[in-house]
Amino acid sequence: MNHNLISYVPNLKVFDCTLRDGGLVNDSFFTDDFARALYQANLKAGVDYMEFGYKCSKQIFDSDRFGKWKFCDEEDIRAIVGDNHTDLKLSVMADVGRCDYQNDIIPKTDSVIDTIRIATYVNAIPTCIDMIEDAKNKGYETTANIMAVSKVNGDDLKNSLELLGQSDVDVIYLVDSFGSFYPEQIRRLTDQYMEICTKYGKKMGVHAHNNQQLAFANTLEAMNKGDGATYLDATVSGLGRGAGNCHLEMLLSFLRNPKYKTIPVLKFIEKYILPLREQGLVWGYDVPYLLTGQLNAHPSFAIKFIKEGRQDYYNFFHELIDDTL
Repeated sequence: MNHNLISYVPNLKVFDCTLRDGGLVNDSFFTDDFARALYQANLKAGVDYMEFGYKCSKQIFDSDRFGKWKFCDEEDIRAIVGDNHTDLKLSVMADVGRCDYQNDIIPKTDSVIDTIRIATYVNAIPTCIDMIEDAKNKGYETTANIMAVSKVNGDDLKNSLELLGQSDVDVIYLVDSFGSFYPEQIRRLTDQYMEICTKYGKKMGVHAHNNQQLAFANTLEAMNKGDGATYLDATVSGLGRGAGNCHLEMLLSFLRNPKYKTIPVLKFIEKYILPLREQGLVWGYDVPYLLTGQLNAHPSFAIKFIKEGRQDYYNFFHELIDDTL
């Protein structure tokens, strides 16, 4: 079906990752009041999915050093949503190697969570597939999010996508981990992902980062006028590690589906996001993130540069070149 920019695509799913990706900025120390207000804003805005955080193992991560949304215990989520008798689906992310998925992910019949999103690198695809099967057997929807694709050679990506296509996963995500892709690259990758998704009856998602101020543009490019990604990740005000993500309020304003409302998100920004900035939380586009994006480097280099109060961009640029050679 052919769509243009002023038509709406009815099968799109907007996925709010504010608590999860934003948790990388403040070690997941969001208050219950913040989480509850975000949940209510998503409900009123017509958002389709809300990700609460990670399912990390407390054997691997010190629960004193991180907030509750690093672990997403069932009772903590229920304290916010009750039994969630709404159309808004809930998700958590499980990173390969960072969670005890056999034990920490309980059967869907006992959980208010709907979707387990599994983040993996290409060298861990077999474990990712085992996690997919485990979650599916427990009754969940699943996604596979291949990270750092910009560092993966073509054959490895092709083989990884083929393996995921053959698995029971529901959605395969294109993730621009370093914010290094341009729209034309996203277009080519979307075609590659969609070839597998179409072959095996999967859906495609996109998760973009804003290092080069292209997260919104790349998300729209992956949509491909309705013939590409249908699961679209975003965060309120782009809240996320480093340069952050595609802005939820921007995406909702663009999508022409009458089910989506921007005003509830704007009210949430006014009451809850502005105070985070006033408290000193830092995220969003800045020159150091531009440089890591351009040079396909991990944003942790830029985060360290900013925390140290440095402004010697020229030296930083050459440090990055030396590191990426």
